[in-house]
Amino acid sequence: PSKGSKEQERDAAEWGDAFCGIPFCKGHHMKITDVRQEYFRWEKSRPITNGMHTYTHCGLAVITVETDQEITGYGLSGPVLGINPFMMVDELKDRLIGQDPMRTEWLWDRLYVPKLTGRKGISTRTISGIDMALWDIKAKSLGLPLYRLLGEYRRSVPVYIAGGYYEPGKGIADLQREMESYMEQGVSGVKMKVGALSIREDAARVKAVREAIGPRALLMLDANCAYSSHRAVQFAGLVEEYDIYCLEEPVAPHDYGGMKRLADKTVIPLAAGENEYTKWGFKELIDTGAVPILNPAPFLMGGVTEFLKTAALSQAHCLELAPHGDQTINISLGAAVGNVSYIEYYPPAYDEVWQNAFNDSLEIDREGRLPAPERPGIGFEPDYSVLDRFRII
Repeated sequence: PSKGSKEQERDAAEWGDAFCGIPFCKGHHMKITDVRQEYFRWEKSRPITNGMHTYTHCGLAVITVETDQEITGYGLSGPVLGINPFMMVDELKDRLIGQDPMRTEWLWDRLYVPKLTGRKGISTRTISGIDMALWDIKAKSLGLPLYRLLGEYRRSVPVYIAGGYYEPGKGIADLQREMESYMEQGVSGVKMKVGALSIREDAARVKAVREAIGPRALLMLDANCAYSSHRAVQFAGLVEEYDIYCLEEPVAPHDYGGMKRLADKTVIPLAAGENEYTKWGFKELIDTGAVPILNPAPFLMGGVTEFLKTAALSQAHCLELAPHGDQTINISLGAAVGNVSYIEYYPPAYDEVWQNAFNDSLEIDREGRLPAPERPGIGFEPDYSVLDRFRII
């Protein structure tokens, strides 16, 4: 015989107590009560330069989503230094208040309305931070770390260390020592910047790094869009002999034709995508047939929701994912998605404030891998005792 409604409610409550012990699991729907914006900015201890830009400051953009069940979600959104990255939050907030944060798919569509908000730029970056915060709430409400909620492909991910920036007074010997120190941590490889010097000067730097790290380590190059396609072809020809794992963003992100021309003339695999937005943008990039390694940045390109769709698209095309940016969110996604090859890891020397900005640090293990955080949610929360002195908004 079928059970009555009171008996069903009792069983549901007992199930919630047994497995979760939290309000959502007892059948109550959460509601979003507030969405806040915060931005922190501080001066770097020393300026660093890539192929196109010099960075004198570092910024951290945080979106906080609160609920009526005392579960708070945190998301990061790629800041634009010197610009309030959350000028869209007040517009988007009205689409969120009173809604169920578990409905990440529906809420993403509610936020992403290209004639008004979304498509590319700051508004999509803001949507990314909101979406991340919603997934944080979803994982916390179920008592699961994000990577397990998303499927748990593995519990740790191999990493490479991103560095090799141009700095005042930094010579080739300094660059070699830097890269050697990274490899001493047991990681799979390193990434260095190219594009700010002549192609022959940079080729000499690449040769020196290969000699320093040895023949087996992965060596990745990142031009940050510094080259025209014909100059990129010339540079690739000079460094092919150093067994380059990939050449990242050799040309402008919209120069799909240039990527194709370069890919046809070099054996070095190309990587791109840190400046791409949403699954639709990545479809265009994939359709070039020129980029076997995709670099989606979840805090820029649409959040966890769009990252997962881009991952599925990349899997359907047998491509490799190496998420762009800080390891903080990427480790959970890398542990959940099977075709993520490596996680980009920024060492404490990159920025000491950033390294202390969260309540938990992520450290490379003895095998040169990064373990996924086990706490419920995305695995980290802002440490305001560190950040408040750098608050802008």
